[in-house]
Amino acid sequence: RLKPNKDLLADLINKANGLNSASYTAKTWAVVADEVIKAQAVLNNPEVSEAEVKAAHAALTKALEGLEAKPGNTVDTSTPVKPGDTTASIKTGDNGLMTVFAGLTMLSLAGLSLLRKKED
Repeated sequence: RLKPNKDLLADLINKANGLNSASYTAKTWAVVADEVIKAQAVLNNPEVSEAEVKAAHAALTKALEGLEAKPGNTVDTSTPVKPGDTTASIKTGDNGLMTVFAGLTMLSLAGLSLLRKKED
């Protein structure tokens, strides 16, 4: 028996876990939280079938599409999650990784210039 590919489901779970629950109504967030728990169970089950993986993906996608923003909150809806969409991005506002890479680049350039000065 072939093992089903769970990558799309894992990506969708990560996207759902990356959302801020405070931005959405309690009722719609409860549906998403429940579907994430069910999807996690499917993801962690080594004996799961392809049909179960697809059903969990579809249910979580539907729950994410049903999220409603709380009144007064602005939620980025420019990239809504659509059925079959595996590229929807979630804007977290975190630029920490970019700062790390910029710092490493600067340190590398400084080290290179010191190495060249030592050689001369």
